[in-house]
Order: sequence, then C-alpha cells, then structure tokens
Amino acid sequence: MTQFHQWFQELQAERAIKALKKNNFDARFFPKASEAVEEVWKMIPEGSTVGYGGSLTLNQIGFLEEAQKRPIQFLNPFAKGLSPEEGEKIRRQIFSADFFLSSSNAVTEDGKLYNIDATGNRVGAMIYGPKKVILICGANKIVKDIAEAQKKVKEWTAPMNVKRLGYKNPCGQTGECSDCASADRICNAYVILAKKPRRTDISVFIIGEFLGL
Repeated sequence: MTQFHQWFQELQAERAIKALKKNNFDARFFPKASEAVEEVWKMIPEGSTVGYGGSLTLNQIGFLEEAQKRPIQFLNPFAKGLSPEEGEKIRRQIFSADFFLSSSNAVTEDGKLYNIDATGNRVGAMIYGPKKVILICGANKIVKDIAEAQKKVKEWTAPMNVKRLGYKNPCGQTGECSDCASADRICNAYVILAKKPRRTDISVFIIGEFLGL
C-alpha cells in the first residue's frame, strides 16, 4: 500500500467511525491488526463464553487460533469433526454467549453495517442475544452508502465467498450473480444495521489493512 492509499483509507475510516458513533455504535480505528487483536483480548475476561460467527478476517488476524488457546469457552460451529446436529446446537448456544465476534460485509461512510447471510445465525447474533458483539473489518470494506454496499457484496464478496467455501452455486463458476435458487445459496438474509440495536452492545473495529473480502 502506498502512502497515498493509506492517506485516503484513513480519511475514509475517519468518516465511517464518526458516523458509526453518531449511530450509537462503539467504533474504533487501528492501523494494524495486531493492535485490534490486543484490544479484543483486553475486553474478554478469562472464563467468558465466546461465540464465533465465521469470518475470513478473523482467521487472517489469528483470532481463531488464539481463541483455541485461551481460558475461555469457545463456541465454534465450524470446528472440524462436528456433526451437522452439533454445529446447529453451537449456533444456538452462541445467542447466550458473553461475546460474539465476526465481521461485517460492508461498512458505510454514513455509519451503517450491511450484511448478507446464508442461514441468519451470524446476522441474528449481531442484532440480539450475545451480551457483547465485536465486529472486526478491514478498511477495504468501507463504502460510500448502502447502494454501494449492495453492489460490492453482490458483485464481489458473494462470488468470492462461494468460491472460497467450495459451493457449487453458479456465481462460484462465472464470478457473476445470477440470483440463483441453489440449495447452497448464501445470499438469503439481507440485513442493514442502520443504528445500534437497543439491547445489543456493538463495537466495530476498523483496521487499516486489506482484510476479508
């Protein structure tokens, strides 16, 4: 990243954070992922129940690996070796967790969070259930507004996620959305958090790096 990219990205993040705060979210900027990770673990006491929403960003910054070493009860419905029934049970347990960590598909400069989900468990936990929600996003996820967020996620994020997860949806072959009816379709729930939900404490950590999709 050039100094000009960094300059522009930091201004974007500054606008987004200011707007997120106005919309009642706790929002913070971290130049480096390591700084955000350090802050996350300062917030999570030993013995806490911590739910994981599935996130390339969290994998990239080492959260998943570190969580498995910490003295916490880590609820990971994607852990290897789980049966579908066991994974589903953990997804439901996450709604009663002390903490829930994931990412957002897009963050707008006017302070909104935009997400698309396959089953709804990730966006559901963002909205209500866990006592504390922490969403970690690379600055590359910042967009101008909801219209741009929808375009980005439909044309960029969703096809690449399908390819990453190995699903047989058409967009994983063509790279273009066809509004499919596939059994593996991941674009089922479209959720906009325009303001912080009344009973959910949400922190949005924006990192000055390219993370996630």
